[in-house]
Amino acid sequence: MTPKSIARAVCKHALDKSGLDVRIIDLRKISDVADYFVICSGTVDIHVKAIADNIVDKLKEKGVRVWHKEGYQALNWVLLDYVNVVVHIFRPEVRERYALEKLWGDAPIEVVQ
Repeated sequence: MTPKSIARAVCKHALDKSGLDVRIIDLRKISDVADYFVICSGTVDIHVKAIADNIVDKLKEKGVRVWHKEGYQALNWVLLDYVNVVVHIFRPEVRERYALEKLWGDAPIEVVQ
């Protein structure tokens, strides 16, 4: 799978679990940290976990394994690193505090529904 198709699949699997405010940030022209960030929110800790688990499980079925994951202890901000695609699943108040969309404001951002 290409990085773009992974990002799209992540969005689909987040939306399957009612992920909120799903966005793809295209970093290819402004950073080497990743090609894409996918950002979404879950309402409470168990919702964040359900979204993250669904993404990991569904991509694994397609042969795409997460390289690194963080945040499962507190479930305020779960990060799933697929090398070229980094997924951020936030509780709303944490997403607002870190404001990744503003931090990467020079990058094209696609709202996914």
